[in-house]
Amino acid sequence: MLIGEVARRSGVSARMLRHYESLGLVRPSGRTGSGYREYSGEDVRRIFHIESLRAVGLSLREIGRALGDPGFTPSALVDDLILRTRERIAAESELLTRLRRVRAADPDAWEDVLQVLALLRALGSTSAGTRQRAALASVDEVPVEALAQAALGEGDPYVAGALRWALSRSGGGAALLAEGLSSPVAAVRDRAVRSLAELPGREAAALLRDALTSPDAVVRGRAALALGAQGEAAAIPVLVDMIVAGSNDTDAADALSVLAGDDAAADRIASLVVGRIGDGTAGPPARGRLTQALAGIPGATASRALADLVSDADRAVALTAAYLLRLRGEG
Repeated sequence: MLIGEVARRSGVSARMLRHYESLGLVRPSGRTGSGYREYSGEDVRRIFHIESLRAVGLSLREIGRALGDPGFTPSALVDDLILRTRERIAAESELLTRLRRVRAADPDAWEDVLQVLALLRALGSTSAGTRQRAALASVDEVPVEALAQAALGEGDPYVAGALRWALSRSGGGAALLAEGLSSPVAAVRDRAVRSLAELPGREAAALLRDALTSPDAVVRGRAALALGAQGEAAAIPVLVDMIVAGSNDTDAADALSVLAGDDAAADRIASLVVGRIGDGTAGPPARGRLTQALAGIPGATASRALADLVSDADRAVALTAAYLLRLRGEG
């Protein structure tokens, strides 16, 4: 077959076939009497092989290696091709996400588009200062989704604080932050619950209530402290668990004292604390912390519990109870 017919059958232009020949990728098996290139069936098959390898992303140099070396093993090249393909897909996905965020900002003019793009680039900067300045920009200029995503990935505490502040002003991003609560990365879960704790509104509060049953103790604790500050009684059992575990136990005790705002709540909290002191599951340090937590719980139930604990076998607990009773004017 002459070059024109090969071009028609293969879909490869005559110019590209000549380029392949110049690189040594394919060589016509013969020449006609007039000197024209003549391709055999085997030559055409090789051309199709070249096009197939190009289609999966191999360069012409890599194709030359693959087809020209009888001992060539393609596994390493294929592995490299897989890696490059993944990187390309990730880059395209990032571009798509960025474009969606620009669209979400509903720009009115090209200047607005450029401003949003500049802020999105700044949020991904390697400079903490640049990221912080972008987070502190007007919430009308930075898409909420971008702020939430940045907050989940931000390791610098100052930038993270600025992002949480920006999110709280926007009042949005709760759904994306909720996805972070189930991340396999503990740091991401922590950032998610921190951000939700500063986010106003019912949606964020509902997500924090769900987080009270998280298998991650840090997530449970941060959710309980945030809800306790909001007067949510659902946080009480987790707050008591925190005192037993010695995890932010002072903050947990303070939250319980806030929640003990009426007689019924105070009695409920005191009963729960007393139950943990006496159920045998708490060691001496935990019993001491629970006794101290009764200091902030008003009402008769807490007072009776402290009076009983004055004779506790654990001297530290007994002395603490006696001291707290004197502070209450009951000792």
